[in-house]
Amino acid sequence: MTTFDTVRLVAAREIRVKLRDKTFLVSTAIFLLVVIAATVLPGLLDGGDDASSVAAAPGPAATALADAGLDVRTVADDAAAERLVRDGDVDAAVVAGPRVLAMEEAPSDVVEALSAQPPVELLDPEAVNETLAFLVPYAFAFVFFITSLTFGLQIAQSITEEKQTRVVEILVATIPVRVLLAGKVVGGTVLAFGQIALIAAVGVVGVQFGDAPDNLLSLLGPAIGWFIPFFVLGFVMLAALWAAVGALVNRQEDIAGASMPVQIAMMLPFFAVIVLQDNAPVMKLLSYLPLSSPTAMPARLFDGEAAGWEPVLSLALLALTSAAMVLVGARIYEGSLLRTNGRTKMATAWRDREAARLPG
Repeated sequence: MTTFDTVRLVAAREIRVKLRDKTFLVSTAIFLLVVIAATVLPGLLDGGDDASSVAAAPGPAATALADAGLDVRTVADDAAAERLVRDGDVDAAVVAGPRVLAMEEAPSDVVEALSAQPPVELLDPEAVNETLAFLVPYAFAFVFFITSLTFGLQIAQSITEEKQTRVVEILVATIPVRVLLAGKVVGGTVLAFGQIALIAAVGVVGVQFGDAPDNLLSLLGPAIGWFIPFFVLGFVMLAALWAAVGALVNRQEDIAGASMPVQIAMMLPFFAVIVLQDNAPVMKLLSYLPLSSPTAMPARLFDGEAAGWEPVLSLALLALTSAAMVLVGARIYEGSLLRTNGRTKMATAWRDREAARLPG
């Protein structure tokens, strides 16, 4: 069996195990429900209000009301229109003046239909709405942070569990240690990317039914397109470190303490992008730092602040860093995987990887 076949075999096993995990399935379902609620429900709720019924005599006012999609009931005169309002047969009436008659509340849709609106010329039609300018960077940062934390922790737990049960000793007897690591990272990356792709697809469909701006998809397209390679490389970089964390400890309870440096390295960029997204110079710097570029660069692309060459350079820096971190993670993983005499120090795993090939 070739190395590629072995990696694929290990990755397929990781994927099968996770797809049977109820926690994973429930969390994915919750994510999908949140996306549906955020994109579809506002539009449905806004569209659920029935148009006001209006009584009016034939004329320009009645025509304007009908053109606005209101339920217009034609009457002979103003007295008949007022009578229908008092009897509760219609919500409002338009009489000479013109004046709008209603019982308790002014019907806003009727008033808007009769209002003369001046023509509007947008000088910057491609400008990003302030709310979207905040939400989109937050969404990129949140998705990358939560996904990397969740799946990275699962990779570490899987490795520690195999150490506890000593299954790993059987595995490395037939599979090279680095091939085993590669399979776990590939499996975790496929699962993470698959979950994000599913959520993104549901979000795109939801936007079609929601009340989002008409140009939202065209604005998001380039940012999402670049987010995909940034996400994959960034996740691989962190997944290798999470695998090293899992190999350093022998008990599930010790993962939290051992993974603190990795968690801090993930949390700082997350909060930096959220808090400093209005600071253009800082965001430009964050878009080149490997730990923050997976979220900062797509956010700058969405805002239209990044030149065409910038994401290429940033992605190249991230790729080089990811390759380096994979080598670091692999060395620590290899040097601590078979040590079962307590938590292994990182320096020890780095220095004594050859000695760690034997159990104990």
